[in-house]
Amino acid sequence: MDRRIFLGALAASPLAGSAIAEMIVGDDGLHKQDWFLDSFLEMSDDLQEAASKGKHLLVLVEQKGCPYCRELHNVNFAREEITGYIKDHFLVVQLNMWGSRATVDFDGEELEERDLVAKWEVQFTPTTLIFSSSEVGAADARAAEAFRLPGYLKPFHYISSLEYVVDGAYKTQGFQRYIQEKFKALEAQGIHPDIW
Repeated sequence: MDRRIFLGALAASPLAGSAIAEMIVGDDGLHKQDWFLDSFLEMSDDLQEAASKGKHLLVLVEQKGCPYCRELHNVNFAREEITGYIKDHFLVVQLNMWGSRATVDFDGEELEERDLVAKWEVQFTPTTLIFSSSEVGAADARAAEAFRLPGYLKPFHYISSLEYVVDGAYKTQGFQRYIQEKFKALEAQGIHPDIW
């Protein structure tokens, strides 16, 4: 399905053409997807692996019991248009905001998940961090980070944020301007996306 048809479906109904995703919850209480990368959580290596496949690295920070994390999985990830786009353009690593697994930050510092998340100043869940494939070898997370989505975004805004990075628009304009221009372009085509 191309993006125009998908956006038209979004206009028609927030759940048009999709079913609620089956809830898979891991032992850590986080919602899981079978397309998440099983990673050693060495961020530079994960970004390098993503870049070698022509993709960016998407790090999803969640926590047990988070209602908006559940919404992200139940609504956004129930849409093949979104998950297909993610699989085509990103490798996804999931972090637990309060987890204790060993990680290695871009700068080489070894930290537990919760300490890495705090170092990255993530304060909400879910938070989606996108690290650009063009930043392989970055000295730290700040240098590698292309875009950050703090909290839950509805499907239209979520996929738009992914496109914002993939299209490279994050290098030249703010996300709000990007969304406004995209919305105007769709309306000019007679497409009225559901943004609520």
